[in-house]
Amino acid sequence: MNRFFYTVGLIFLFSFFILYSPKTSDFSNNVDLHQQLLISLQKEEERCDLFRGHWVQDLRGSQYTNVSCSSIPESKNCFMQGRPDSEFLQWRWKPDGCELPRFDPGTFFEIVRGKTMAFIGDSVARNHVESLLCLLSSEEMPLGIYKDTEDRTRTWYFPLSNFTLMVIWTRFLVLDEERVINGSVTGVFDLHLDKMDKNWANKLPEIDYAILSDAHWFFRKNYLYEKGKNIGCIFCGEPGIKSLDIDSALQMVIKVVLNYINNCRKCRNILTVLRTFSPAHFADGAWDTGGSCNRTHPIGEKEIDLASLDWKIRSIQVEEIRRVRPVARRRKKFEVLDVTKAMLMRPDGHPNSYWGNKWMKGYNDCVHWCMPGPIDAWSDFLIALLRRHAFTDFTWS
Repeated sequence: MNRFFYTVGLIFLFSFFILYSPKTSDFSNNVDLHQQLLISLQKEEERCDLFRGHWVQDLRGSQYTNVSCSSIPESKNCFMQGRPDSEFLQWRWKPDGCELPRFDPGTFFEIVRGKTMAFIGDSVARNHVESLLCLLSSEEMPLGIYKDTEDRTRTWYFPLSNFTLMVIWTRFLVLDEERVINGSVTGVFDLHLDKMDKNWANKLPEIDYAILSDAHWFFRKNYLYEKGKNIGCIFCGEPGIKSLDIDSALQMVIKVVLNYINNCRKCRNILTVLRTFSPAHFADGAWDTGGSCNRTHPIGEKEIDLASLDWKIRSIQVEEIRRVRPVARRRKKFEVLDVTKAMLMRPDGHPNSYWGNKWMKGYNDCVHWCMPGPIDAWSDFLIALLRRHAFTDFTWS
């Protein structure tokens, strides 16, 4: 049965019951039926895989512009930096089995009213928050209430909905220490798997929605430790030290992080959402050897490589969410925001040379995303996941 008519039919059934049931004065009975119908609607929506689909042309374009949203950072404001084409804005993600509605800020605020949401990760997590802020600002302008000295960790407050939004900077989620030689930093890190980064771990008990992401900082030489003992290294090739692949090292980190959240006794009802890897699109070189990303439209599914490291990273992230779900403790829920496949098809959405960096001229940005741009679809995905869980929030205790 067509999902649209199925949904409409359920809504009609509920309305008919309320209007014509001889027991309409029995409020508790009606509430019970309402809850059952909401759960039925939720299960129907969950049958659709939001993340399996393709990009289709949508001439409506973006929901905001670089003029209507004043908070776009210069490095993501591709039009301000001179990008001449705009076709990359005229696409929307279409799941194979259903429709993915456009982000609605009013619905979002109703779901998160009185809650705190934190995006925990690196600069790509910050990119998502910046996109979300532009989408939300058409409904309500936030108050900036905290900013650290490096402008990496920030907090905004929306008074009308009593909603708090955070972005918390962390390279690896776990505690890291950068190696220093002769007083100079090296860009090489020691990662301690048995210790969390306190930047986010100390704030976890006050968070209702934790949006985690990690991976880009693993593409360098990093040493991993557990209880003070070295257990391996990425890109080191040193005798006597176990060599680790990026994906296996990342899996170790994700596992301990999800276990930490699951065992957090001071945490309240918390939904943890792990966003999968957001791929870079450097072509004809790496970021420091002339690589660029000058495409102007999406590519098809047949053009992406599902045997790539990008997909391996995504797969272990999904695997770890699936592992923790069956053992999730009371008041803990775990979800995946699986953006990898959709974003593998969007080499056209990066700033490339249009990012206005005065200190790194000649380098292109094929990691972050233009605003407006394809990254706005991440909030379409996010609100769809939140809607699914909002239906059953009354069962949390």
